[in-house]
Amino acid sequence: MIVDCAIYRDGHRTEGPQDFSDALDEARAAGGFVWIGLHEPTEKEFDHVTQEFALHPLAVEDALKAHQRPKLEVYDDSLFLVLKPVVYEPRSDTVSSGEVMVFLGDSFVVTVRHGDGTPLAAVRHRLEQEPEMLAKGPTSVVYAIADATVDHYLDVATELQTDLEELEAEVFSPDGGGSRNTASRIYTFKRQILEFRRSTGPLTPPLTRLADTGPVGTALPFVNDKARPFFRDVGDHLARVNESVEGLDRLVSDILSAHLAQMSVRQNDDMRKISAWAAMAAIPTMIAGIYGMNFEHMPELRWEWSYPAVIAFMAGLEVLLYRLFKHRGWL
Repeated sequence: MIVDCAIYRDGHRTEGPQDFSDALDEARAAGGFVWIGLHEPTEKEFDHVTQEFALHPLAVEDALKAHQRPKLEVYDDSLFLVLKPVVYEPRSDTVSSGEVMVFLGDSFVVTVRHGDGTPLAAVRHRLEQEPEMLAKGPTSVVYAIADATVDHYLDVATELQTDLEELEAEVFSPDGGGSRNTASRIYTFKRQILEFRRSTGPLTPPLTRLADTGPVGTALPFVNDKARPFFRDVGDHLARVNESVEGLDRLVSDILSAHLAQMSVRQNDDMRKISAWAAMAAIPTMIAGIYGMNFEHMPELRWEWSYPAVIAFMAGLEVLLYRLFKHRGWL
């Protein structure tokens, strides 16, 4: 579905023809560019765009099928950038990711969005309020989308940090750490961090190439040199996000290890208590078993004080064992 199509000249949006080819010709003649936004287009809907803008078939296939890692591909007539915006659901404390594909050419930008999160209408509206940025050409659109995506990463990282602090408090509370669902919650949280990392980690090399700060020898085509410092700024923000993700992953692993250690200690305490009570029960059982044997000649059987003496002896041993186990912390 085509969400929006507009021509931009000198940083301002102008009305133009509805046909893609006419809009592109008009934008090139006027020194501007055309920006077309699509949301989950079908193959038939995208065929016309592909033909008019001479998009590479491999990039078109990726844009239609989605499920791609963040990457940057260079083709003869365009650049192809894949971003994975992340959406945080506060009710379920889950992280889900969408996809935004950007085709960047000499006088055009085509954006393809998959998923319900992170609509680009807000990005377009904010960018239209900054004509100086739009005047830098189609590169400004790529920067605005990347900047909005990474800034939202920072918000999601903050939300995950808050959830992790709550989970940490639960694990180390006197009663919460023993819950059967605690380990499941920790593992689920680790899965959310992994989903987050899949979106943020692979984006570093594409932003480095766009900023031309890496070891790559040649600069990227279709990228305005004046926009490179802005991509470096986005790269710095992404580095902060990746550091936060690494920290969250290490902390949740440490919390899981601490929880398992707590469970092991509790199990050992339970086994010591069970063993102590079993030892205390074994003594009267043994004595009663001995005197329960039906032998004719056994000492103390006919003694008047045999029964109370045996009972007192067993009680004394029980008290002695109880105090001993209590002193050692087994009870």
